[in-house]
Amino acid sequence: MKKTLFVELLGVRKQEERMEVYTVTVATGTSEYSGTNNYIYVTLIGENGESERTLLDNPGLDFCRGAVDQYKVVSPSPLGSVLLVRLEKQRYWVEDNWFCRYVTVEPDDGGKVQTFPCYRWFVGDLKMEIREGKATTVMDDSSPKLLEHRKTELQERRKTYRWITWAPGIPRCIDAKTEADLPQDARFENEKRSDFEHSLHYALLELSLKKLTIRFGKSWNDLEDFKRIFWKLRSPIAEYCMEHWEEDWLFGYQCLNGSNPRMIQRCKTLPENFPVTAGMVQRSMADGTTLTKELKAGNIYLLDYAIMEGIPTNTIKGKPQFIAAPLCLLYQHPDDGLIPIAIQLEQTPGLDTPIFLPTDPPLAWLLAKMWVRHAEFQVFQLLSHLLRTHLVVEVFCVATLRQLPAVHPIYKLLAPHLRYTLEINCRGRTQLISDTGIFKRVVSTGGKGLLILAQREYKVLTYRSLQPRSDFIDRGVMQISNYFYRDHSLMLWDAIHSFVSGMVNLYYQTDRDVQQDAELQAWIRDVTQEGFTELPNFGLKSKLSSREELSTLLSVIIFTTTAQHAATNNGQFDWCAWVPNTPCTMRLPPPTDKDAVTMEMIMATLPDVSQSCVQMAITWHLGRAQPDAIPLGQYPEQHFTEGRALEMIDSFRKELKKIEEQILNQSAGLDLQYLFLLPSRIENSITI
Repeated sequence: MKKTLFVELLGVRKQEERMEVYTVTVATGTSEYSGTNNYIYVTLIGENGESERTLLDNPGLDFCRGAVDQYKVVSPSPLGSVLLVRLEKQRYWVEDNWFCRYVTVEPDDGGKVQTFPCYRWFVGDLKMEIREGKATTVMDDSSPKLLEHRKTELQERRKTYRWITWAPGIPRCIDAKTEADLPQDARFENEKRSDFEHSLHYALLELSLKKLTIRFGKSWNDLEDFKRIFWKLRSPIAEYCMEHWEEDWLFGYQCLNGSNPRMIQRCKTLPENFPVTAGMVQRSMADGTTLTKELKAGNIYLLDYAIMEGIPTNTIKGKPQFIAAPLCLLYQHPDDGLIPIAIQLEQTPGLDTPIFLPTDPPLAWLLAKMWVRHAEFQVFQLLSHLLRTHLVVEVFCVATLRQLPAVHPIYKLLAPHLRYTLEINCRGRTQLISDTGIFKRVVSTGGKGLLILAQREYKVLTYRSLQPRSDFIDRGVMQISNYFYRDHSLMLWDAIHSFVSGMVNLYYQTDRDVQQDAELQAWIRDVTQEGFTELPNFGLKSKLSSREELSTLLSVIIFTTTAQHAATNNGQFDWCAWVPNTPCTMRLPPPTDKDAVTMEMIMATLPDVSQSCVQMAITWHLGRAQPDAIPLGQYPEQHFTEGRALEMIDSFRKELKKIEEQILNQSAGLDLQYLFLLPSRIENSITI
């Protein structure tokens, strides 16, 4: 009897000696409703087995918003290196979603602390396994458990994130009719959702009050009447624009630094369909020079809105709206800066298509400039902004979610730059550009026109044009002065490309490593063959062959989601709030007789009171700074955990700080400061 008891006690002691205890730390999200009162279980999965399935339950409340809770987890035998952490959420009384930021695991014997990033929502009764934070490609994994985990994660993601064609002839998108169809991980956080919906309602309510105090749906009497909707919704640039918008230099300034700074191109020879003569514009030239000389010197530039020709126009409240397809010639004057010197409002010259000049009657010249700015509204909103940032980035977003597991270094690099993009695009498709959206209510290309316009641009979209330095060279605008958008873009591009190249070289030692990464190659195939369909001349290959190719592509993605989006989005209220400067629609056709232009014609052409109020409200709503914005280079979700990667992120932030200081120093003392590309004002992703 004593011998048997001794053997049992000895067995227990040996079992206790083999038993391992771990301190497990679980961090709950900081946003509203991140916490949960449901049951949370954890199991540690190691090389040699699994720990006990442990209910995480301390005295008091667990998993409150922002909480970082510690627990003890026991394993009956040594686990070896912990490969995975299995988290389970089970309902307690009522369903209560939970957002987990990360888990850390520390053996009580003083071993290495391992960090397991999560940054996922647990919705319903759910079991999820997460990996340690060290970024690895599929070639780096040899453990069957980890390889199977990668495979299973991607299989589940491909079921969740599916491609669909929203409309033919534009990039494909996420399969979700509305934002409600998206998984919780792709949704706005509650604070963001509340602010987004409240701000739009606030703007529309304020402007509805303005409409009641004026005359609902009526035309204005004169240009001064537009000041009557400048109440609380205003900005310093918008007020400056209101005072100076008729001046030619400000028209030219907006071609360089407005909401569509990628339209202007050098004019080496005059287009055949734009028969401007030297005599027509001689009075706009500096002393001692001619149009021919300035063409050769590279000082003549062109805006060509041929893409607008023949676009179907909207009908608003039973009344047809109108568009034009202008050509505008500009001159880099040595004293006055970039100024417009000739405007033709249609692509085909003729008696009914006069060339407007600064020497014409002032109202005729003013109306011609308004028509150019009206075309500018359509192009910047639908092409430069919607198509070339939102829809292009969505392709990379969907492909990343479908083809790269969370442990992949490229997923970790891109994930912070894809935050909220799927939801804002879903909202854009349903609330802005749909058959019942805001564009249909107030924009001249609303309805069929906007889709045809986007399809035309998509056909000629090239990968090269998304690379800023190549784009500036191809447009011939590297020498033009006071092109702050160009200068700041190139500084940001160089900083982004340097950072990305460092990260790529950290995880891919050779070009062959890039070629052999099966997940990465599946990603680029998904981008080119599923996302950018029907684009034979896009110029992006379906295979990545080198580290430089990969670095350039990733830089394009990050630059587009950050700097390029900021350049086209953030200034739209500043330049559109004064409605005559950038009208969303025109209610009369373009003038055919310079001498017939009157103030009454101008006021009957511009948007009416109702349309103007909606234009002001929506551009304020979309262009304002977001209260939960994460600036470029800031990564509150720490997907990377390796020291070298964190050092590179820190160096990137320091470089952005230098750029910030340089931009501020250059802008000091200027009446009109270009600050849209300050790194602190650029969001890390497309969220609006």
